[in-house]
Amino acid sequence: MHRLFLSLLLIGTFLMASCTFAGSPAPQHPSPQFSDGKFRNPVPMFKQSPAQLVRLSWTFLMGKNKDTVPSGVIPVQALTRAQLLAAPDNTLFRLGHSTLLLKLDNAFYLTDPVFSKRASPVQWAGPARFHQPPISIEELPPLKAVILSHDHYDHLDHASVLALAAKTEHFLTPLGVGERLVAWGIDAAKVTELDWWQERKVGNVRLIATPAQHFSGRSLTDGNATLWASWVFVHKDLRVFFSGDTGYFDGFKAIGDKFGPFDVAMVETGAYDEQWPDVHMQPEQTLQAFLDLKGKWLMPVHNGTFDLSLHPWHEPFDRIAALASARGVRLATPEMGQALDLKNPAPGQAWWKRVDPAPG
Repeated sequence: MHRLFLSLLLIGTFLMASCTFAGSPAPQHPSPQFSDGKFRNPVPMFKQSPAQLVRLSWTFLMGKNKDTVPSGVIPVQALTRAQLLAAPDNTLFRLGHSTLLLKLDNAFYLTDPVFSKRASPVQWAGPARFHQPPISIEELPPLKAVILSHDHYDHLDHASVLALAAKTEHFLTPLGVGERLVAWGIDAAKVTELDWWQERKVGNVRLIATPAQHFSGRSLTDGNATLWASWVFVHKDLRVFFSGDTGYFDGFKAIGDKFGPFDVAMVETGAYDEQWPDVHMQPEQTLQAFLDLKGKWLMPVHNGTFDLSLHPWHEPFDRIAALASARGVRLATPEMGQALDLKNPAPGQAWWKRVDPAPG
């Protein structure tokens, strides 16, 4: 059931990226990224042919290796509200996939919150979590802001957003995504939509929506109706980058030139494949993006929580760790729930190697 549902979801996802379907008229946006009713990347995207989509779906259904899911237990350091409140400023906690909790200026900022069991439009099928979140939504302290990169199910979780609404002061989103939140019942006064290069100051933290190369949509009728973005966090002399989902493109250099160097860059490394080359990065591209950004420490994200591709679940960690070592790049790989000092990061252990030990 899981693989059949995932293969169908995959076909729908790529159709959303490349096709136009009849549906309700999309809202118009005065944005350079918006044209003919859709948001678009500056460079046209690779499009799967119908035959390629069928082959890809068959591979997901019948050809996936068992090691796309861990056989062992992912280590998780459980968190409490008291621990978070006592943590010093400039601390980051990875909660899973691309869900990151940052404590800045004695307030909490949360990216792409997904606390549900599955990254899916339904909770009876679809990619299931490898591990529980280190903390529940109920236990989280009040949030200064939730920052969303785009509207895919593994980044924008309907149940999590609704559960977070009462304890969140601000929701910052790319264009169009905020309209989804308001339609779900989030107070419009809490929602701010930004185009690329626009910014909003929340508390004493500058939050800048920066370019990414991706796509959007949650059904077959709304492909690219909303924008996608990466994000820059600036507080005093701290600069942090969050990639969201993206392929490799020249925007990384532009971001690095404008806002770098970054103390820590959280860059996607996972759910990649040569069959979708421009919406997720191979680890070699992740490393180059980090160099373009002028980062000091690289923290790979978008891995370790959901089965969203064909590669072994631990491969993104193995490859980026080897690449970083060869290039002398400082790599931070905290366990889920482990505190990371953004001003003085620690490398962390290769925890993924303990989950599925190599034979012999």
